Amino acid sequence: MVPSPSLSAPRPSRAGTALEVEEYFAPQRTPSQALPDPEPLLANLTIGVLEVLAGVREADQLARWLGEDAFRALVTRSNLSARARSARGVAPARPSYRIVSTHVSSPADGVVEGVVITAGPARTRAVAVRLEGWDGRWRATSLAAL
Repeated sequence: MVPSPSLSAPRPSRAGTALEVEEYFAPQRTPSQALPDPEPLLANLTIGVLEVLAGVREADQLARWLGEDAFRALVTRSNLSARARSARGVAPARPSYRIVSTHVSSPADGVVEGVVITAGPARTRAVAVRLEGWDGRWRATSLAAL
């Protein structure tokens, strides 16, 4: 009787350590040259953020492009804006902002920091965004609407 190959030969180990597995499935940094132009995302994200703060868009609609900390900060700021509107008795209204200028710098490979200046009927606003390349796309890891 011939023993089966699976019983006689040692099996090669396919499983790595827990750290290797975690690193394999964790979000992977992406270099700048493998990512699209960040300016359209900066412009669209800025308009989306201003609409969330005005109460006419849900923050969940922007979750795909936001990191966890940026999303939490946007939701917190959105809730504060909603409470302020409620206290004044003002209904949410769609803002009509136009983009005046976009300033972009790249402090490191796979990282872009941008400031988008917008003008509305009553005020001019600046939105600062830090984009990082993760898993082949840009994600906003920091967001500040001034």
